Amino acid sequence: MAVLDSPRFADKSPGQVWAALLDEGVYLCFQATMYRLLRERGQTGERRAQALRPPTRKPELEADGPNQVWSWDITKLKGPARGVYYLLYVIIDIFSRKVMHWEI
Repeated sequence: MAVLDSPRFADKSPGQVWAALLDEGVYLCFQATMYRLLRERGQTGERRAQALRPPTRKPELEADGPNQVWSWDITKLKGPARGVYYLLYVIIDIFSRKVMHWEI
């Protein structure tokens, strides 16, 4: 475990550690043994350092009065026959929640 946790091999997979040590003429154990030792200690996940992104916030639309922010929606409506649909386009004022315009 000291070799697997050393700074040189901290971000390498057991297979990479095993191959690098074999290239240097050092044989410690099988690859499967390295995986087993890591699994027993709960270190089988990603061993590389991961970059963390700051959490992103959803944009929120706010309006203090009417006609400041509008939103839209498109809805499919069933038609008179199979496979025939109409598209309903709606523009809504988010402050008053009134329909400003609609069209089929």
